[in-house]
Amino acid sequence: MKKIIASGTTLLMLTACTVGPVNVSKEIEPVEETKEQKEKPEIMEPEQEAKDEKAAPEHQEEAVQEPQYKINEANWSVQPIADQNEKVVLLTIDDAPDEHALKMAEDLNALEAPAIFFVNGHFLDTPKEKETLKKIHEMGFAIGNHTYGHSSLPDLTPEQQKEEILSLNDLVESITGERPKFFRAPFGLNTEYSRQIAAEEKMALMNWTYGYDWVKQYQTKEAITDIMVNSPYLNNGANLLMHDRTWTSEGLTDIVKGLRDKGYETLDPSKIQTP
Repeated sequence: MKKIIASGTTLLMLTACTVGPVNVSKEIEPVEETKEQKEKPEIMEPEQEAKDEKAAPEHQEEAVQEPQYKINEANWSVQPIADQNEKVVLLTIDDAPDEHALKMAEDLNALEAPAIFFVNGHFLDTPKEKETLKKIHEMGFAIGNHTYGHSSLPDLTPEQQKEEILSLNDLVESITGERPKFFRAPFGLNTEYSRQIAAEEKMALMNWTYGYDWVKQYQTKEAITDIMVNSPYLNNGANLLMHDRTWTSEGLTDIVKGLRDKGYETLDPSKIQTP
């Protein structure tokens, strides 16, 4: 299996060790209020009070902040839409929830470091796995779609591609109550049809700018920490690819601290524009 590591126009091919968006009213003459009317407090009818309380959440939803960043599909980096902090990185965890996703979520939560967990349906077969995903979502992490079976989409028929994507969205929604807002194709290989489905599902397409943890020489805590923090591809808006793996889990806290020591903010995915 192959994954593409890209930064700007630079591409690096590495062998992957992964499992394989007018009212009109009548004018009324003003009437002067009596002294008693002026002094009488306004009393809200019970039905009106209940109606106003019910309407409050809807008003709050309308106040949700506008997207502050967008995905640049030319190099898959994250870019500010307006006058926002440019020095950000996006943390993403693929192939979840396998063996380490919950621990990784707990470590990130302790650091107040947001991330997207891209899940596969074949890791959501059991009640325990579903409960793990629910816990990760309840901690506030975004859940992304990485297809049900992690198959290469160009090798599938349109009907199979649709099943791979939509069946997982349905499954995630049944567990978390929310459909994924981000889509990452296995091996970063989209098709015109998968792009169409993502758009229809209002999911932002997501690849990455760099990642290393499937390469043998980086499969230790020390090695993966060093390369993720000191990669030549680390720059403003870098989209960091990591996986649910032992060595990545062990190095995750140091990776986040190392990135922050270099002045990078770990971006909240909720600030990213989706279709």
